[in-house]
Amino acid sequence: MPQDVKITPEIQERLNLLADKYQASGQELLDFLDGLLYQDYNTYWDYIHLDTLLSLQTPITDIPDEEIFIMYHQITELYFKLSLHEFRQLADENSVTAESMTQKLSRVNRYFEALTRSFGIMEQGMDRHQFLKFRMSLIPASGFQSVQYRLVEICATDMINLVDKDHRDEMKEHDPSIEQMYEYIYWKKGATIAESGHKTLTLKQFEKKYSGMIIRHAKEFYHTNLWQKYLELPEEEQANEALQDQMRLLDLNVNVYWPLQHYKTSVVYLARRPADVRATGGTNWQKYLPPRFQKRIFYPQLWTEQEKEEWGKSWVNEVLEEVKKKQGLGQ
Repeated sequence: MPQDVKITPEIQERLNLLADKYQASGQELLDFLDGLLYQDYNTYWDYIHLDTLLSLQTPITDIPDEEIFIMYHQITELYFKLSLHEFRQLADENSVTAESMTQKLSRVNRYFEALTRSFGIMEQGMDRHQFLKFRMSLIPASGFQSVQYRLVEICATDMINLVDKDHRDEMKEHDPSIEQMYEYIYWKKGATIAESGHKTLTLKQFEKKYSGMIIRHAKEFYHTNLWQKYLELPEEEQANEALQDQMRLLDLNVNVYWPLQHYKTSVVYLARRPADVRATGGTNWQKYLPPRFQKRIFYPQLWTEQEKEEWGKSWVNEVLEEVKKKQGLGQ
């Protein structure tokens, strides 16, 4: 026989609160208690949909390491989603403080640090000969088509800072619309054939699917991106050293360390003599990924003129030397 439950004052208080909660929905507490009685226990595998998650790796060839390639990119997208979750919370916060910004930015920075380290495993994570075989079946799909990364950028800064550096200064003088800035956003050049000026199929596919979403997102975050939320702070909070450190670190994580790690991995698998292997999307990865070519800086106000002038240069040079040694390309 089940034991009678002693209704303590604490239990009675919870029952009263539950009754109020369920009454607001037009239901009685007893109905919900019956529901709890019949409800099965939760399990780890059901809660995180483990079976579904493990079924999402569906290679299109029988080459073993393709599955590794898929999983690493899925991990990447999950880290991007975590970052967007933090940016969304900041955007929705009515009274943002230096403390709340620092806390959420530190989370995003940890996500990107983990993301960069995990993608670094890819340098030695696949058999190069297998990769060069299965990659041909991926054309024109490309990591370039990750829309979440584009949304992270838009959440982090004013869109003018994402305009291609050759058009950025001129646009600043004319108060451009989101649509005008989008036409000259930096990453489009990375998927344009230099010789003809034509867009690659990779870019055409991406624009067809996501241009509307990106423009809507940019308009939504026009006044609530991270820089705008920073400007809402009182001057004394804007000067908060911990917050500025996290903002500069985010700038480096998103615009230097992450693309540089992607570049290092691309060099390992795509660089060869006498010519580099083209990316599956036809993107010019040698010019598109290194930070010093893009000069994309989220928070130029937080860096010195010399730091901006040499943006990414030292990091790229160090990586190039490291890669050359590994690949025997230094001669």
